[in-house]
Amino acid sequence: MVDLSLDLGQPHSHLVHVSLRCTPATPVLRLRLPAWTPGSYLIRDYVRHLEALEIRQGTQSLQPIRSDPAGWRLELPSLEPIEIRYKVLAADLSVRTCHLDGDHGFLALAALALQVEGERWSPHRLSLRLPSGWQAFVPLPLQADGSWLALDFDQLVDTPVEAGPHRDHKFSVAGVPHRWVCWDATAPATAPADVAPDSLLNAHPALLQDVAAVCEACCRLMGEPVPAASAYLFVLHLLDQGYGGLEHDSSTVLQFGRQALLKPEGYRQLLQLVAHEYLHQWNVRRLRPAALCPIDYDKPVIVPGLWFAEGVTSYFDQLLPHLAGISSEEDVLHDFGTDLSRFLLTPGRLAGQSLRQSAEEAWVKLYRREANSDDNQISYYLKGAILALVLDLELRRSGSCLAQVLRDLWARLGRWGRGYREQDLLEAFCARSPGLAERLPAWLDGFEDPDLPAYLQDVGLMLEPQLAPSPHVGLTASLQGGTLEVVRVVRGGPSQEGGLVVGDELIAFEGLRLRKPEDLAPLLQAGQRQAITISRRGRLRTLAITAAAPAVERWRLLEDPAAAPEALQRRRQWLAVVPC
Repeated sequence: MVDLSLDLGQPHSHLVHVSLRCTPATPVLRLRLPAWTPGSYLIRDYVRHLEALEIRQGTQSLQPIRSDPAGWRLELPSLEPIEIRYKVLAADLSVRTCHLDGDHGFLALAALALQVEGERWSPHRLSLRLPSGWQAFVPLPLQADGSWLALDFDQLVDTPVEAGPHRDHKFSVAGVPHRWVCWDATAPATAPADVAPDSLLNAHPALLQDVAAVCEACCRLMGEPVPAASAYLFVLHLLDQGYGGLEHDSSTVLQFGRQALLKPEGYRQLLQLVAHEYLHQWNVRRLRPAALCPIDYDKPVIVPGLWFAEGVTSYFDQLLPHLAGISSEEDVLHDFGTDLSRFLLTPGRLAGQSLRQSAEEAWVKLYRREANSDDNQISYYLKGAILALVLDLELRRSGSCLAQVLRDLWARLGRWGRGYREQDLLEAFCARSPGLAERLPAWLDGFEDPDLPAYLQDVGLMLEPQLAPSPHVGLTASLQGGTLEVVRVVRGGPSQEGGLVVGDELIAFEGLRLRKPEDLAPLLQAGQRQAITISRRGRLRTLAITAAAPAVERWRLLEDPAAAPEALQRRRQWLAVVPC
């Protein structure tokens, strides 16, 4: 048994005081803090937030020997129990890091729990000390002494901890208990949590009912009568702005922006986020890429199947609210149209990265976006979702559908905890549609788009381009500290050919002062060489750019007025997630 105690008693310090106790089995013991957390493929070097490490055995202080930046070696005088104490700065508010202040605490335990050599598969007990009036929400079995018990280190690290003066709301899905906890970062702390109104539920009184319906739709999609987890915890951080989520075996942590909820489609986007992370209960957490069986917490692991893990999940999260009876067909087409437009307007898909490369390079590109990212990469979430749409429509030509492939993989591998390799995916698709033996590898490795118009025509849909209202200059500018600064230059576009670079301050165009981003467009004339005055590293320069004709600004997904009745029937079956 390893005992991990976390003291959140001084929230305004942003410091979590950690105590880890164990009984060593060998005279030389190694300790290591994970470098990343599963589901978020970026080395985060959590050790940079660890401080004041000290180790005692009885009354004796032990000096650890640093073996590498995140690891230590202990030479022990005896095999008596030891206690390891340290502090961790919790000042980063995301779903994969730690945050502690006077309003709440959120802990990603990969950032807090040292892995003790030889104890990975031993039980780990978690204890918390909280400020007065706070309670903890932990997706682990609660023990009689108020602690929580994880079967092993992996289950401990897979446990997000939310704490604060919140309250939870209980509901069930197919008889399985679920809890919903919302930390509203925008609400004034005017009353205790047990009497304060829940502003999100007040604004959306059907929220829990809709969340339950989405969860039930996930079960139907997977062909399962009940969820994969025996109990489930939703934690929502409602911020002014923000979006994201991280999946766990029996819980998820979400971030969503209140500003987004003010838009008509915002509530639907929240339910899509719920659907995405809840579906991960099957696809990713249990139906897991073999490269993550078991997880190596110390270094990056290439996971070529991320396009399936995230792309297929992203595709279905658009359909699940509709399957739950909450969103309309028009909503689904609008949302798929938005994704298709983003995809077609991302130049990196054509030369920067194949879909397989996008997955393989997740550790160094996706989570480290910069000004040129759209030119040299494509998200495996986005392109994976577009490929999932294409695969679904291709499978329907053979009388099957993508949901059946997902269920096949779940029944053969996921249900038994067996990791899948790319060959397993290919075999599952080819078993339902033999023609994919050639097409799928080509789509994964190539840069040519699938024949989207033809596949959309199968279900009576079409893509319509919309041109921008002004000539194309190939740059994006925004106000940065009171100056108008170039934040993106399109590769091969008129601005790059004219010599502009990211970071240039825009001063004037054709002698007219530029003060805000929208000042430039009305001055552009396609095909004419025009002068732009900039400041670069403090020196004024005048460059010449020649704007091109207006480019496609967005694509719209529309119903094809000439669609045959059979195509309309296929569309109904597609939206109902049943095979043709």
